[in-house]
Amino acid sequence: MSAELIVSVSGIRDETCYLAAGFADEMNARGVRLSLLVAPRLKDKYRLADDAVTTAWLRERREHGDAIVLHGYDQAATKRRRAEFATLSKHEAKLRLLAADRVLEHEGLRTRVFAPPRWVASPGAMSVLPETGFRTMAGLGAVHDLTRGTLQRGRVFGIGEGFKAEPWWCRALVLGAGRAAKRGGLVRLSITAKQLGNEGPRQAVLDAVDLALFHEATSQVYRWNSPSQELGAA
Repeated sequence: MSAELIVSVSGIRDETCYLAAGFADEMNARGVRLSLLVAPRLKDKYRLADDAVTTAWLRERREHGDAIVLHGYDQAATKRRRAEFATLSKHEAKLRLLAADRVLEHEGLRTRVFAPPRWVASPGAMSVLPETGFRTMAGLGAVHDLTRGTLQRGRVFGIGEGFKAEPWWCRALVLGAGRAAKRGGLVRLSITAKQLGNEGPRQAVLDAVDLALFHEATSQVYRWNSPSQELGAA
């Protein structure tokens, strides 16, 4: 069984879109698609709806095979030192999901795939995702098919957004990705667009991608396949 490789980038906005675009070019050269983690609002009053350059780039990337993944509404901590969806009730999570979904739909970026900030979602958030139209949830340790009630195990090896970026962690990320690929598992790499501006973290992810490809991992994105799609591929 060959390994699967999923590479994601978060924190994409006006100030970091060029970094994500440069990294996307590197992935194009390797035949690797990206999962682009998008939030309608970010700190410093950023609004995706007001950023025509980034939204146009995201739409273009999706047309070429990348995936758009909802990554929270505004990524604001709802409790001290906790990620946005980590402790939300079902009602609170539903309000944020619906608001975020409306923004992405308006921008032509609607998706049925959700990855909570820092990859952590409360039981309430998990329970309301299918009600709000989401089919896949990418968590810290597994990717959940919310329609079938199944999951594919595989931890996130990340840099930034709760993960460290020190040299020792970058080395551990490369080694961990290599081990997962060698045993035919799911290799999940994630980096924030801001960290792509730092040579060490950027190179670590590139090295991890190259090592996974060396072990014949196939490029995938966070997605949901309907039964009809699976039958068509059979």
